[in-house]
Order: sequence, then structure tokens, then C-alpha cells
Amino acid sequence: MANSEAQLAAVGVRVPELLIPAPNADWRRWAVVACDQYSSEKEYWERVDANVGAAPSTLRLIYPECYLEEKDGERRIAAIQDSMNAYLAKGVFRPPVHGFVLVERATPTESKPRLGLMIAVDLEKYVYGKGSSSLIRPTEGTIVERLPPRMRIRRGASLELPHIMLLIDDPQRTVIEPLHAARAGLEKLYDFDLMEGSGRVAGWRVWEEPLLSRVANALGKLADRRAFRERYGKDDALLFAVGDGNHSLATAKGIWEEVKAAGADDPSIMEHPARWALVELVNIYDEGLPFHPIHRVLMNVDAEAFIRDLSAREGWRFEAMDRDKAIAMTDERVGEHRFAVFSKTASGLLRVAKPEASLAAGTIQDFLDPWLKANPKAAIDYIHGTESTVALGTKKDHVGIYLPPIDKAGFFGTVIREGAMPRKTFSMGEAPEKRFYVEARKIVR
Repeated sequence: MANSEAQLAAVGVRVPELLIPAPNADWRRWAVVACDQYSSEKEYWERVDANVGAAPSTLRLIYPECYLEEKDGERRIAAIQDSMNAYLAKGVFRPPVHGFVLVERATPTESKPRLGLMIAVDLEKYVYGKGSSSLIRPTEGTIVERLPPRMRIRRGASLELPHIMLLIDDPQRTVIEPLHAARAGLEKLYDFDLMEGSGRVAGWRVWEEPLLSRVANALGKLADRRAFRERYGKDDALLFAVGDGNHSLATAKGIWEEVKAAGADDPSIMEHPARWALVELVNIYDEGLPFHPIHRVLMNVDAEAFIRDLSAREGWRFEAMDRDKAIAMTDERVGEHRFAVFSKTASGLLRVAKPEASLAAGTIQDFLDPWLKANPKAAIDYIHGTESTVALGTKKDHVGIYLPPIDKAGFFGTVIREGAMPRKTFSMGEAPEKRFYVEARKIVR
């Protein structure tokens, strides 16, 4: 065990002590979706609350973001922390489980399940500022103004429940997939249907030394500096890229820095549990992991004038054509960036020759940001899915901008070479596909 733990520590990983409900738990009511989902649909969370009732549930241990702007925030935070302490005291959890958890997540939309591995990562190896070259890095810019309310929630909390998903660039499928192939020999911890028609989730314990050693060796090879230098011309390896939960991981980092500073005179402070954060690790090449672009819809816009502004840029050309044909022709891998642009009265394909940005999202956002400043009556929304984008983009005085698919193979290379991506570049599935809270971990001594 000591050998694998040292190998794992070298790549910023620790085997966590996990808390999951006792075997007689009502798992369907225990697990709820990530707190940042349905943030504009309070009725969803009201349904969940009615469904959960008085049963033990992760709903009582999280702060749904649809309530962040309400005035009773401090009362809600106190109630969350009280529930954490009560669950620890009243035997809601089984004895701590030492190990990783192999996760198999079936979703309503994907034909194959998404595979993940619950691990703890070292926040000392994570930097979220601009130009980060740390082993763990954000993929999108971190908005520091969003951290204080989240830090108030975590500060004083005895538990963490993660919806953070970290990505690994593992085309040979060496880390997670071998565990899934051997799952019949692992201890199954849970297997149940999720609420609100969100699919199913199962988890197996991974704790035996041969398995931990295999994971450690595979991660070590992915983090090899020589391989990174040969592939990207960079020495600073990127092993873990934040796919979901960017601000949650930054919050954990902020609280750890507070704990570390407060315990500067404590020789054991570097072993404090707040130093690590519980996350789900997912291979970017996982066949059950959807990678969707996030489209744009402009409101209060003269569509014809907007298209003229697009076409006025050097190297930008708008070709009028059928909307569905334009959508089918979107691409960012053909030496130019292509977008479908449409309104109630016009549609076509925008072609950007020799784009300066690597990603189509960067190309269009670099145009939209100054354009919106120059047109203050206009507004923008970021939309998931083709149907929603078409429905909104074809409304009166609206314009839809449909972005091309995300290239998984080029994802890590872009982050390594250019740093964090433009905001609202990609989404890892729709709301029902997001991570549900199941496991918890103590973050206090």
C-alpha cells in the first residue's frame, strides 16, 4: 500500500476515506443533482424537496444555486452545516470506506454509460490563475467574484460533496476502463435509479494494492514530462483538466489556503483533510461522455444589420443558405471556422478564414464582446442543444449562432498551449446527465 500511495502522491492523488449511506438508505432520495443545475428553475428544486421529505438526503447538505440570491443565505448555510453534523452523529453513514470508487453512470440520452473514478486530489498541485502550468488546471477562466458566497458555504462545513469532474487525456484507456472490465470482482457499494428520470448510477470499491498500483502507474505515464515535451513542446504536464465544477474546486483551494495560513505553526497542517478535494475522474475519450458546444442567441437585434457587421470583418464571409444545411456544415477543423447564423428572416453559413483563435468559441466571442458593448440594447444568452437554439434564434428580433462540435482530440492541446478556454465553450452533457451527489468526505479533523 505504501508504494502505491507514494506513486499516487507524486501525481497529486490520495486514496480517500469516503462516507456513503448505510445499506438500508433510500438511495433514490439520497442522491440529488449538482447544485449548479436548474439554477433558473426553482420549481425543479421544489419538486426535489417535496420528494425527499424528511429522509436523509444530500439535498440537506448542499446549497442549490437557484437560492444564492435570496436573503436567507446565512440561515440556509447554518442549516446545511447543522445537517452535516447531525448526519455524522446519528449514523446516517456507514463506517468510512477507504478506497476509490469506480462509477458507472447511465444517462437518459447516451447509449453507453459514462465511467468515472472517485479520487481525492491535492490542492497544492492546483492553480487556477491566468497562465497556470500546474498539474491540475482549469479549462475555462475562473471568475473570482463568484467565489466568496461559495467559500462561505464551505467555511465551517464538516463535509464536502463533490460535483467536480476532472478530465484525463487517455486515448489508450489505461486508467479507468481496466477497472470497469474487472468490476465483477469488486465490492459493489451502490446501484440505483436516480430521481427525475435522470438515469442510473452504480459504484464499486477500488482499494486493493494491485489495483491502486495499476492506477498509479497509468497516471504516472500520462503525466510524464518527456511525453508532454514531445507532444506539445511544453515541460509542464497537464494531468487533470477541470471539466465541471471549476468554481467549486477553486473554492476548495481558497479554503485550504485559509486553513494552511491559520495553521502555519502546526507541523501537521500539511496533513489536514482540507488539503485534498474529492472529485470524479473521467477520460475525455469516454464514449458515454458527451461534449457539446454552447451556442449563442442574441436578443433585441436587427438580424440584417448584425449579419452585415459580421461580413464587414476581413476574412469573414456570410453565405446565405438553408439553416439546416448551414448547421450541418459547421466545423472548426478545416482550416477555417464555420458557424450557422440564423434569424426569423435569414439564415446562412459564416466562414472565418485564418482565424486567430484556436477554437470557434474564441473566434465568435472575440467578435461578440465588443459588438455587445457597442450595441447596449442587445442581450446574449448561452444555449445548450440544437432545438433550443433554433427555437430561440428564430424568434422576432433574435439571432441564433450555432457553433461547431468540440474536437476531443484537440482539447488538452488547446489548454496546454493557450491556457484557459473562452467562457461558455463546451458542456459535458445536459442537466440530467450531470453528476449526482452520492459520496461525501470529511474536511475537518
